Amino acid sequence: MKTKIYFLALLSILFIASCDKDFLNTVPNTSINEKDAFTTPKQFLAHVNDMYSQLQNPNYYGGRYIVFNEQRADEFGQNDGNAATGSAVWNQNVATTNEYINDVWAAAYRAINSANILLSQLEKTTVISDSLKKLYSGEAKFVRALCYLNLVQTYARPYTVDKSSPGVPLRLIAITSSGFNDLARSSVEEVYIQMIKDLDEAETLLPISQSSSYYNTIRARKASAIALKSRVYLNIARYDKVIEECSKIVSSVAPFTYSNGSTSLALESNLSQVFTGSYTGSESIFSIAFANSTTETPPSQFSLAFNYAVQPIIFMAKGGILKDSVFLNSDDARSKLTGVSKSGGHKILQKFIITTAPFRDYVPVMRYAEVLLNYSEALARNGNTLLSVEILNAIRHRSNSKYQFPSEATSSSDALINTILNERRIELLGEGLRLQDLQRLGKNLPAKTGSIGTAPEVPVTAKNYIWPIPSGELSTNKLCTPN
Repeated sequence: MKTKIYFLALLSILFIASCDKDFLNTVPNTSINEKDAFTTPKQFLAHVNDMYSQLQNPNYYGGRYIVFNEQRADEFGQNDGNAATGSAVWNQNVATTNEYINDVWAAAYRAINSANILLSQLEKTTVISDSLKKLYSGEAKFVRALCYLNLVQTYARPYTVDKSSPGVPLRLIAITSSGFNDLARSSVEEVYIQMIKDLDEAETLLPISQSSSYYNTIRARKASAIALKSRVYLNIARYDKVIEECSKIVSSVAPFTYSNGSTSLALESNLSQVFTGSYTGSESIFSIAFANSTTETPPSQFSLAFNYAVQPIIFMAKGGILKDSVFLNSDDARSKLTGVSKSGGHKILQKFIITTAPFRDYVPVMRYAEVLLNYSEALARNGNTLLSVEILNAIRHRSNSKYQFPSEATSSSDALINTILNERRIELLGEGLRLQDLQRLGKNLPAKTGSIGTAPEVPVTAKNYIWPIPSGELSTNKLCTPN
């Protein structure tokens, strides 16, 4: 692959001159000179549009990044041996030159550079109000933190395994011309410190609510920064900080909700509403929308519905969470999010339900259910087992109001933690978080079986436990070292 692509990833972001009335329906246009790109409020909003649109990249939250995480973990088998469907990813055998290895890296750094450009322009502009400066700065810091979390989880050793090991290049300065590629990798710990700094500042800068339920879903608000911090702290085993963050947006007693101004967060009473409803309900903290524009719809083969259900590239593994009684018990609503493929008789995930092109399911990045599970686990690890169990029950009872965990599942701290971890596997299945859980807990990536054969277990110490630094970055950044 030509190195030009990676210069684009780090050096160039299109400055958008106009903005469609629908926030993410940006109109393709040519680039303009930097000094003319931020002269009106409309142009600033257009760049905010562009920053969020980077997350829609087909190799990123357009679908493939989430599928890659699930392919690398243990809940899904591989149904296709074609390299174009990620068979090498599933087999834990990707090379530094692999297209996907390079594309995910490039997509994340494009979004980071878009955020950096916006931040640099906000520091010196006088054409927008102070309130808009605060809003856009908070959104840029949120997007930058999200992307760095994805990068450091994908291309670096887990914090809990070796926080002093090389992370990724920490680019915090806008790059708008060539000649600024060379930057050494910061340590894993340094990358996490920057993420937390960005999210602390984003929490202060962001409003409690955006202007509508739609924008509350697709743009960052105060709760978005708090929720993402709870994920970050969970990944570095700072359970006290997970509790501190979650308690800001979770009530201290059942039914465990949050309300402030026009923002309300709660589990949807009907699980199907999370994936088949308006996508903008009380459970969505931050999602990637694909709305009604063909320009922002991911190509079919990249979408989650296509990969999981329409022409299943990955199907639910018999040895994974599929064997849990939840998926054998029709009393639990989550069992209805699975089905059987038309060919092969494979058990498939049907959370993402738009089954004909164009595939415009919203992609959930963070749900309130995840926040509650983060909170429950942190409480259990810090000794507050009573509240932890109550929150765990709230998750389970939303799907099966009659269910009671057996006493041995919650009778000790260790048993309770294991039960919570299992509930995460059930509740967040297919949303790209299983790999994160395996790695933050320092667990080997288990062996798995698919139609194309068996993928071996990967020890924590193995080189392929993480993805290699992409060849594109190594060829254009003389200071970046390989894994």
